[in-house]
Amino acid sequence: MKPVIALVGRPNVGKSTLFNRITKSRDAIVADFAGLTRDRHYGDARHAGHELIVIDTGGFEPEKPTGIVAKMAEQTRAAVAEADAVVFVVDARNGVSGQDHDIANYLRGANKRVLLCVNKAEGLVDSPLLAEFHELGMGEPHPVSAAHGQGIRSLLDAALDGFFDGEDEADEADAADKPIRLAVAGRPNVGKSTLINTWLGEERLIAFDLAGTTRDAISVPFERDGQRFELIDTAGLRRKGKVFEAIEKFSVVKTLQAIADANVVLLLVDATQGVSEQDAHIAGYILESGRAVVVAVNKWDAVDAYQRQQFERSVAQRLAFLTFAPVLHISALKRQGLGPLWKALADAHASATRKMPTPVLTRLLQEAVQHQAPPRSGAFRPKLRYAHQGGMNPPIVVIHGSGLDHIGDAYRRFLEGRVRAHFKLTGTPLRIEFRSSRNPFDDNKV
Repeated sequence: MKPVIALVGRPNVGKSTLFNRITKSRDAIVADFAGLTRDRHYGDARHAGHELIVIDTGGFEPEKPTGIVAKMAEQTRAAVAEADAVVFVVDARNGVSGQDHDIANYLRGANKRVLLCVNKAEGLVDSPLLAEFHELGMGEPHPVSAAHGQGIRSLLDAALDGFFDGEDEADEADAADKPIRLAVAGRPNVGKSTLINTWLGEERLIAFDLAGTTRDAISVPFERDGQRFELIDTAGLRRKGKVFEAIEKFSVVKTLQAIADANVVLLLVDATQGVSEQDAHIAGYILESGRAVVVAVNKWDAVDAYQRQQFERSVAQRLAFLTFAPVLHISALKRQGLGPLWKALADAHASATRKMPTPVLTRLLQEAVQHQAPPRSGAFRPKLRYAHQGGMNPPIVVIHGSGLDHIGDAYRRFLEGRVRAHFKLTGTPLRIEFRSSRNPFDDNKV
């Protein structure tokens, strides 16, 4: 079993930088802003041949019981409860603060192994400045520099000391089947975090009535009916003109990366606000990335019959290019429609990874040409000879022949429809590529 290490401390002491250093990733957003991390963020790491899980938490302020800060404190307490060891991060440059004392008092009562990590301690290993951190009563300080990678190895050695003694590590079979990466995307405040919390049955992500509460792409492991998932809650994407904060610009990048890396994307739309131009932009990016997609209309229980009719019309107008994606009506808060939603997501993933044998594709192509030949281009009619699969997620069908440069979009859509109908593809884009054979005598023309 992998040990879990939680990084805890007041805002802006370098917890996310340390998280990225330990996990050898850039999964946590790092910038010179206090309060950037809000949810707890999980990452895998390896140290001395052993695997571990690291949790990055938001700035911990135990004495502020209201608003978003209270929600962040709840996330930190949950991370401490899950952890086998807690790394209490403080700032060597700013010294000990009253808030550090508050956190130390809380951790003393948590009954966990706690290591005091003094970050930003470049060149201070033997400095008397470290002595003041003994007053926190958390044992010997471990001076590190997360930004430069100094002292990280000895810190992890101390955190994992004795954990693997006597253990035989025969858990390598798990890595064989990777979980399905499911990203939940949409505009701010449409209920993405609420939906994931409903699936998980716990308050894992901060759900707060404030647009932009989630600022990072948060990954959460989940298992349903024997299938493992990686749920990714993304920051809400708004129009570029409205993205003023530097923090939010980071969030947009993380969201776009999460969509590109996902196997399936759930586009969440707010029924009370209709399908906006921004929803269409997000849908366009998902399509451009080639991800399988399911559209879920949240808060469907909060609109009347007339609003529902108007909503259906806006879907037909603004998401006309997503006709292959199923549209389901749900209520994340009241747990309505979640069963059919899971089936649609499973079907979309199965379609995106479906194998299409070359003989079947070639037969389909020949039948399509017999049913409707491609239109002539001048005196010449394109000849379609055979087809094969060129990739998955999204599925790509490569068609070979001659004169295929003259085939238009209408005939491409006709062929796409035939392939979709035969293989029952739903929720995934399908790309058709034409490759014309070269005339060997073209080089001899003068």
